[in-house]
Amino acid sequence: MNLDDALQTFIAESRELLEDMENALLSLGRHGDKLEAVNAIFRAAHTIKGSAGLFSLDHIVAFTHVLESVLDEVRAGAVETDSRLVSLLLSCCDHIGSMTDAVEAGQTSADAATLERGAPLLRQLSAYLGAEQAHTVSGGGAVAVSAETDSVERMAGSGADGDHWHISLRFGPDVLRNGMDPMSFLRYLNQIGRITAIATLPDAMPENEQMDPEACYLGFEIAFDSAADKATIEAVFEFVQDDCTLRIVPPRSRIEEYVQLIRELPERAGRLGEILVRCGSVTARELSVALDQQLDAANWSPGGNGSAQAASAPLGAILVGQGTVEPEVVAAALNKQKQGQAAEQKPAEARTVRVDADKLDHLINLVGELIIAGASANLIARRVRNSELQESTSRLSTLVEEVRDSALQLRMVKIGATFNRFQRVVHDVSRELGKDIGLVVNGEDAELDKTVVEKIGDPLMHLVRNAIDHGIEPAEQRRAAGKPARGTVKLNAFHDSGSIVIEVSDDGGGLKKERIFAKAVERGLVEADRKMSDSEIYALIFEPGFSTAEQVTNLSGRGVGMDVVKRNINALRGSVGIDSTEGRGTIVTVRLPLTLAIIDGFLVGLGKSTYVIPLDTIEECIEFAAEPGQDYANLRGQVLPFVRLRELFGAQGTAGRRESIVVIKHAGQRAGLVVDTLLGEFQTVIKPLSPVFSGVRCISGSTILGSGEVALILDVAALLQQAGGGHAPLQSQSQSHLHQIQQHAA
Repeated sequence: MNLDDALQTFIAESRELLEDMENALLSLGRHGDKLEAVNAIFRAAHTIKGSAGLFSLDHIVAFTHVLESVLDEVRAGAVETDSRLVSLLLSCCDHIGSMTDAVEAGQTSADAATLERGAPLLRQLSAYLGAEQAHTVSGGGAVAVSAETDSVERMAGSGADGDHWHISLRFGPDVLRNGMDPMSFLRYLNQIGRITAIATLPDAMPENEQMDPEACYLGFEIAFDSAADKATIEAVFEFVQDDCTLRIVPPRSRIEEYVQLIRELPERAGRLGEILVRCGSVTARELSVALDQQLDAANWSPGGNGSAQAASAPLGAILVGQGTVEPEVVAAALNKQKQGQAAEQKPAEARTVRVDADKLDHLINLVGELIIAGASANLIARRVRNSELQESTSRLSTLVEEVRDSALQLRMVKIGATFNRFQRVVHDVSRELGKDIGLVVNGEDAELDKTVVEKIGDPLMHLVRNAIDHGIEPAEQRRAAGKPARGTVKLNAFHDSGSIVIEVSDDGGGLKKERIFAKAVERGLVEADRKMSDSEIYALIFEPGFSTAEQVTNLSGRGVGMDVVKRNINALRGSVGIDSTEGRGTIVTVRLPLTLAIIDGFLVGLGKSTYVIPLDTIEECIEFAAEPGQDYANLRGQVLPFVRLRELFGAQGTAGRRESIVVIKHAGQRAGLVVDTLLGEFQTVIKPLSPVFSGVRCISGSTILGSGEVALILDVAALLQQAGGGHAPLQSQSQSHLHQIQQHAA
């Protein structure tokens, strides 16, 4: 194996484990049963320590060893997990993360700065350990191993009997070099049961002059009393399975239990090894070793005569010969196997391939060009009126659409990973402000484009921090208002009309309309006598530099952030809105497209120009019928406001005799767009506009048609605002201006 590749795998896995540790630590305060979370934290730290030892990253091994010792005390119930300890452990996660980053940068040993950062954490961790453990942590070495061996031997009773597990363990010579502590595995055994007897075997110990101080020569025979199953016991030695010889013999009572379990299995065919693993008498690793031995024997053919005989060696005989399973258990499994009537099923393999993000982006770009080329071929086929060619291009279009959907699905990721980042943010910021605040997350399984996920993190960070700082009141104020002392910030995500909606809400004091309006008048943003709706007033907080904070804190109050939030969301072709009730809380709603690459569109004609409306925003198309001068229509007894795109975009020429209304719906609002012609559906490859045209409203992008012409994509959210009259009248954009945009996009 390439060590550089292996090291990169260690770095990636360590970061994932640190994230798991952080989430488990933050969950300690939210759940009554802490044992599962503590075990998850311990396993993560133990895995990082063991993996770091493989690469001789001694500074990471040493630090995580102390951390592991404290976690061991927590699991034993000797140390209580209060908020002070949780904060300390979170700081330890950060320190391990910084050491991992340093390893990635090429620093494989601790420098003075790393030791200086870790020293205070080690002192605080040592305070949770007893004097003897603290000395062992700092003293290290063979003395600690020897002392612990003596203490384990003193635990030995009168010997093993038939009702105990028997563990035969021989450590390999490289265990210590790989950063593993043999005694830690024996300590861990006592977490899942009780060592009733132990014999230390120094048979492999050489003469003094031949002894390697870095080699391990220890072996143990252990009597172990536990209700755990065989797989759980074997998992204790997971990190040294390749560096030790391990044999686990179950107690007699457990053998009888295995036989009974096999008899109670469903009547279906199964391979012998599968049956033994399902009942727990054989672990997956033991089965794999036996199968490898069987395969090696089958491939060994001296003179061409031994192969057939070796291949006939039954798996059950191999397992019994290795002492892995008792003969009566194998006999019960063979009887059960004969009873099955269904065909043997081979379990399907789960396959996962990691793909570089740049390669994935390149694939999406190629799919986009394929869509454009397919549209061009389809247009030519219709023009020449060749039925065979039309049928072929129709089939091609269907396949291209399936390729498009599959390619886009590759880029879809769950938003839960982004949401979980904010558990730590809420924990740290609430402590900094002296508030008691919890985070509730819903909709973690909602999926959207990875590009959107990467770019939405910072805006959501601003919104969450604002909710903590400005939204949630201090505990005394909440109690006085009849609220729980603990405030709540909620993150929710769901799909709606081809978009993903993310809600950031809090149960705080809400926005004060009068203060916002007064501040806007003071800054000259609005006239004092202007009548504004609640949503218009709330939207003022997105103005640059706008703030109603009475004092500036480290988090907010300088008027920097909310305008950036809106600008970043608009750059993603999204929208943001606020709904608030004073004294009850605030909800900020962010609506984003599922993808930034390819969408289903609907083409409409306006004079000689073609425009695209996102198909998922369209409800229906109706014939235009309205009195001159009206800006609304009658839609089955309901008032439907509409926008005349011809007037909005300053289209030249006169409208046709039969105009149509495209009814659109977005974020709960409905309106109509008056167009000249309806041209049908179209797979739309989104081409972003140049920054030169970033100020153009009601246009969100462009696309290339099969004819090679450029069509502009309409911004449905902006058009709905125009139809609803929520903003000042939009100045008509000249057709020449839009033509410039099309020329630039082409």
